[in-house]
Amino acid sequence: MKIRIIGIPMDLGGDRRGVDMGPSAIRYADLEERLEKIGHKVDDQGDIMVPIPESRIIKDPTAKYLPEIVKANKVLADSVAKALKEGYFPLVLGGDHSIAIGSLWGVTRMRKNVGILWMDAHADFNTPETSPSGNIHGMPMAAALGRGRDALVKNDDPASRINPLHVVQIGIRDVDPLEKRAIRSSGMHVFTMHEVDRYGMPAVIEKAMAHFAGCDHIHLSFDMDVIDPDEAPGVGTPVPGGITAREAHLALEMVAETHRISSMDLVEVNPILDERNRTAVLATELIESALGRRILE
Repeated sequence: MKIRIIGIPMDLGGDRRGVDMGPSAIRYADLEERLEKIGHKVDDQGDIMVPIPESRIIKDPTAKYLPEIVKANKVLADSVAKALKEGYFPLVLGGDHSIAIGSLWGVTRMRKNVGILWMDAHADFNTPETSPSGNIHGMPMAAALGRGRDALVKNDDPASRINPLHVVQIGIRDVDPLEKRAIRSSGMHVFTMHEVDRYGMPAVIEKAMAHFAGCDHIHLSFDMDVIDPDEAPGVGTPVPGGITAREAHLALEMVAETHRISSMDLVEVNPILDERNRTAVLATELIESALGRRILE
């Protein structure tokens, strides 16, 4: 496979600094070398320029740094679309989860019937009207389904929307009150930690992949906070009670076996909160699992 790495050091989407260093930390964990070792050709495009919060003023507290986030995501969308056009698998390294807006803009520009596999502690289904914080990293899933500010929803192809029946979320365990109501009416398939604990990860992944029967392209969006902070401490918004690292590997190994994932972003690695870069190392290993690495291969 030809893989194009695109870094976007975004930390405008949340209140906690540090995830802007995520792409560098993942690269430092030998991402390119590891992917080449399992047989992929890798083209690292470097990082998209993103302003730091200190250089900007929050104009709208219900959607913080909206103009800056939209601008960076438009550049990301162009990069993702270009990668797909040139036959590459786009691998986007965040940054906070607001970068999924740009990833999906780029994917839907080039592909139709897109499905989304969203692994996260949070549903990210807020809008400026429902968000308690105004942080846009809690809004990308809503934006993908056409909910929220026009600037986050409309892009170069305003008619392009994700079918909510083609969205599966796994590992959810921290949801805001008004967000819960929106999720129930959305049509998405959500496997909270209750379902993961009750049925086990293999059954959840099998059920999840069955929902993508009508999809031509599946985008994997993996937030490192889906993993329990005991094993992944260096994340932007840690939430206790997550999946184990081994469950994460199993999930991504099973997904890889389907050969249906065509693009991916991995987000929310925060080296400031990490221990000896262990979360970034785990992130790199999980990317390997998603892209075909096996224990005996």
